[in-house]
Amino acid sequence: MNGIIQIKTILSYSEVKFKEKSSIFLGFAYPIKSIEDVTVKLALLRKKYFDATHHCYAYKLASNLLKYSDDGEPSGTAGIRILNVIEHFDLVNVLLVVVRYYGGTKLGVGPLGKAYYNSALQVIESENIIIQKPYYKITIESNYLLINQVKKLLLKYEAINDEVKFGEGVKFSYFIDPGKVKLVSDELYELSRGEIGISIENIVVYK
Repeated sequence: MNGIIQIKTILSYSEVKFKEKSSIFLGFAYPIKSIEDVTVKLALLRKKYFDATHHCYAYKLASNLLKYSDDGEPSGTAGIRILNVIEHFDLVNVLLVVVRYYGGTKLGVGPLGKAYYNSALQVIESENIIIQKPYYKITIESNYLLINQVKKLLLKYEAINDEVKFGEGVKFSYFIDPGKVKLVSDELYELSRGEIGISIENIVVYK
């Protein structure tokens, strides 16, 4: 489990409206898991607010991959200011977007940067920030005689149930603390005397 730590992120989608002089700023916050999520969310916003002057954003993933965009605003006034809010709250797996409708009055570099920051800040402050722990997915194939024993063992290690499939045998999928994977695997093999199938996805999932 070396290097795998819990993260802070947001619980759900939210939005706010912020006005600075004659410009309208719409702030949006999304929980995300991938770049594909970012692409989808941005496309939907650009379609819905097609008449807006700018669609500025920043995101950061648990892998520490991040990006920000000024979308035509002066450099340093929009994207980086939105990213600053994400980093101020130490968040990951988050996309923040601020859509601007220019009202005809120029704000100046300083006030413009502050307006983008405040829009992003307000939308995060309206959110529920949550802690998520890292898990690996473990899949177990067993005969029907061992069902209750397997479930009891996984409950002991606080594994989170994903799904159960029934066929000639039973296929369990659970999410488990990476630090407990070896212990669970060893006990399952001992329990079944090796007559159990175990596969582990060493890809971190946060829950």
